Amino acid sequence: MSRKVILHATDLDGFLTLKDKEKIETVGKLYEKSIEACERIDNPASAEEAEKATTDLVESAANIGKYLEEIVAEEPNIHVYCFESPKEQHGEASRLIAKLRDPETDHEEFLYYIQRAYELLFAHIYGDSALPKKRSIITMTPVTNPCRNYAVHRIPNVDSLIKDSVMCVMLRGALLPSMIISKEIQDYSSDNFITPFALFKIKRDETKKETNMDYVLDLDKSFFKLEELDGKDLIFADPMNATGGSLVTIVKYLKDNGVKPKSIKFINVIGAVKGALRIVRAIEGCEVHTLWMDPVLNDQAYILPGLGDAGDRLNGIDLPGNPRNMIQLIADYGTAINNLYRAQVKKIEETVLN
Repeated sequence: MSRKVILHATDLDGFLTLKDKEKIETVGKLYEKSIEACERIDNPASAEEAEKATTDLVESAANIGKYLEEIVAEEPNIHVYCFESPKEQHGEASRLIAKLRDPETDHEEFLYYIQRAYELLFAHIYGDSALPKKRSIITMTPVTNPCRNYAVHRIPNVDSLIKDSVMCVMLRGALLPSMIISKEIQDYSSDNFITPFALFKIKRDETKKETNMDYVLDLDKSFFKLEELDGKDLIFADPMNATGGSLVTIVKYLKDNGVKPKSIKFINVIGAVKGALRIVRAIEGCEVHTLWMDPVLNDQAYILPGLGDAGDRLNGIDLPGNPRNMIQLIADYGTAINNLYRAQVKKIEETVLN
């Protein structure tokens, strides 16, 4: 008999306050102006109308951004890169998001920009938090004249922030982002620390709408040990946070079974405000970090304006009725990715095979 844990969308909305729901409704109304402008850009009556629609879209986006910043300012556990970092750095985040959204960005490019996004997020979440503490790295160089040369570099000392970390992978699109964060932890640590991995098989019921969605955690196809998660800093890295349902389902199950995490971080490239609010209301102490915040969800629970299915764009599309398991996904990444993240691949394989 299969063991499955199911969370319903109505349970998620029960965590939201009346004020939360009013904010979500308000941002939805603001985005209606963007939708109207998008329709006019897509089917302009004239060149002048297309130009006017573009101007209206830019104005709508600016108004939405200001309102989202106001919402986040009241939420100490929701962190948006462009709301916290210096304005000089915002152009890089905007460039990355624009490339990720673009349907013309092919698979290899998409992987590259996801890597860049998570490097930015790691530096902000961990590197900036560790400062002013730094440590020295002494590196031997290939130069031997007049003697073997060594170089000294100072980097943020993140050891105290990462030493108890466990990467918690929510399949599918979360696999590579989790490997990227683990690699960053390894490279910044003083002792080449390779994070343990916990693998969760969870999916949304795509036959349902956002308002009645079910989130199904399949314990028989997951790989983790409860005792190895207790007292740890749990890191969930998923490129998209739409509804927050998958994370809440997993964490609720862990806590119901005696796991008391030291901390929980959810790290996204793009997050919807509704999903972020649901998470911080449902999971006490959880911190949500996102590079970019989008305003709304459509009735299929996809983020708008969003970037499509991040899992498919990262991993390719499974054949009908033949979803790939974790090891198959890793194999499909190819030599270049697997060599770059070889320590993480080995740890994941150990987790699955053991």
